[in-house]
Amino acid sequence: MADQYDAIIIGAGQSGPFLAARFAEKNHKVALIERAHLGGTCVNDGCTPTKTLVASARAAWSARHAAEFGVVIPGTVTVDMKAVKARKDKVVGASVQSLTDWIESLPTLDYIVGEGSFASPTEVRVGESTLTAPKIFINTGATASVPPWPGIDDAPYLTNTTMMDLDILPGHLVIAGASYIGLEFAQMYARFGSKVTVIERGPRAASREDDDISDAIRSILEADGVSFLFDTTIEAVAKAGDGVVLTLKTGEQQTVLEGTHFLVALGRTPNSKALNLKAAGLETDAKGYIPVDDHLRTKVDGIWAMGDVNGRGAFTHTSYNDFEIVADNVIDGGTRSIAARVPVYGLFIDPPLGRIGMSEAEARKSGKDVLAATMPMSKVARARERGEIQGLMKVVVDAQTKQILGAAILGITGDEVVHNLLQLMVAETPYTKMMETVHIHPTVTELLPTLLSGLKPME
Repeated sequence: MADQYDAIIIGAGQSGPFLAARFAEKNHKVALIERAHLGGTCVNDGCTPTKTLVASARAAWSARHAAEFGVVIPGTVTVDMKAVKARKDKVVGASVQSLTDWIESLPTLDYIVGEGSFASPTEVRVGESTLTAPKIFINTGATASVPPWPGIDDAPYLTNTTMMDLDILPGHLVIAGASYIGLEFAQMYARFGSKVTVIERGPRAASREDDDISDAIRSILEADGVSFLFDTTIEAVAKAGDGVVLTLKTGEQQTVLEGTHFLVALGRTPNSKALNLKAAGLETDAKGYIPVDDHLRTKVDGIWAMGDVNGRGAFTHTSYNDFEIVADNVIDGGTRSIAARVPVYGLFIDPPLGRIGMSEAEARKSGKDVLAATMPMSKVARARERGEIQGLMKVVVDAQTKQILGAAILGITGDEVVHNLLQLMVAETPYTKMMETVHIHPTVTELLPTLLSGLKPME
């Protein structure tokens, strides 16, 4: 006989635990199923640990550049990678424990460790047990994609997950992929002291960004010692001692590259295969995502998909917003949806990139009458005072409505400052209101009105 619940949640990423808790707070009987650990990618091998490592890398960078600020540190700055990992583990452990304590304190919530798969549209199997509920929510996330290169199965390679176990300094870290995950690891390990080479099959880093933003990102990482190989594909991978040797192709030229460690950072694959979706009457799209509508409902009544597995967002903040929308719709009787969600994300190199809305390229394709403005961070007093003038600020607006269409701020606190423009976008407030506002000096935000004053028609 199946165990009866009011709701079943498969996966405990950034949507599942919070939705389970909302049901439990309403005294509903809910099952939360997780095969590995609470918190998903973000807490265990994504945001929390990587940003902890970024902070350690920043400390190493600051120590090496201390003399530029009149601070003398005798001797050579070195990094104790075992201590770096221990600090990371402590931060992650505290986050996981806090989440675990909270979930286990809810009396009507059953936390079940195991892999859940559908037996029918209302039934889920976990091991030898069968659970049933009228409402089932999928929050199984995604994992690192690894291409089927010849030799990859016999060669040692790392993903963003297995990188979290590393407690030594790679002599030469080779990274496949110049997108967000790859770029963050490239800079942090270069700052730790590794030789770092990034291989990218396209012509530039962070290819979804505008050319000027991409070029600035490349310059920032090259200043830290990162080397790039663009327009280069990996033809084969082989074990070489304790490391790897890669066969590369650039144009018609074939070369080999050896590394002590090899990180594959080429996107994510949704965790949908093990769900036995066919038994629920569901199927994925060609990329493995579970299609949903703007309210996160699948085509089968009573089943929702949240977070990375639905293909409607690939970030912690979009996953958490999925939870908020589903909770509003299912528990509170509301009508919130993702239809009006503004695309927002960050690239957490140092200095970071904050991105909202459209890029300049996307604005050009929109058919709107668009104005654009850019400003180098060297014009920002706060950046000069900090001795960190790398990067630029950029904004695009609708010339007719005077509303902001998008922005990119690559520079010190750019990931925080960009939220000022985001709030104007969401509130549909004309950018001229910001130009009339007095800001605190010296800050980065105070230069936003100056940036906006430079708006011109795009050529």
